[in-house]
Amino acid sequence: MCGRFTLKQSSAAIANLFCVENIPDLAAQYNIAPTQRVATVLHNPETDKHEFQQLRWGLIPSWAKDPKIGVKLINARAETVAEKPAFRSAFKQRRCLVLADGFYEWKRQNGKKQPFYFHLCDGQPFGFAGLWERWRPPQDKPDYEEIISCTILTTAANELVQPIHHRMPVIVSPQDYDLWLNPQMSTPEQLEQLLCPYPDQAMASYPVSSLVNNSRQNSSKCIIPLGEENSLPENIF
Repeated sequence: MCGRFTLKQSSAAIANLFCVENIPDLAAQYNIAPTQRVATVLHNPETDKHEFQQLRWGLIPSWAKDPKIGVKLINARAETVAEKPAFRSAFKQRRCLVLADGFYEWKRQNGKKQPFYFHLCDGQPFGFAGLWERWRPPQDKPDYEEIISCTILTTAANELVQPIHHRMPVIVSPQDYDLWLNPQMSTPEQLEQLLCPYPDQAMASYPVSSLVNNSRQNSSKCIIPLGEENSLPENIF
């Protein structure tokens, strides 16, 4: 699964890689957690361009009676996403990229859960394969507001992630962004080929401190290698 991730890149770097405009200044995030607003890129059919939006993490199906269901739908399994009622409509028409530059997974060892940080070897930001949905409150919940939410697809872990966790988020390669985002450009067979583990040789990982276990922590110390927390200045990243 994918339950925490980071995005500490500048708005300029994101705009350049994902070909989007009008990105607000983004504060570095070292411990993004479910229900928080996350940076995404969508396809705008009216302009036929990529569009930046911030969405709530945890997909709320349009038919849901209560938005709390989103807490349980932060991830969607790639193997069944085209079939599950909560995801199949969005999978056909409302795909997005959830922007990140690293993610965390936990391994149980010595009776505790040890967090590990994963990132691309070149340090570049990337896009998780995501889905988005618009939820409008039913008539019996007039005090609720419209919510646009998203989920992150997961697949079997590659050889780097597998010793830590058996699942990993789907990372879309830059050459496939248009194929993933634009419903008019892709076939089910093409989409299926995208939902595979990212090459392990293009990634790196290392253990980090348990600081990341607390979702209120949002410090660069969250990604400092385990044992080096006190040897580096706070603003090194």
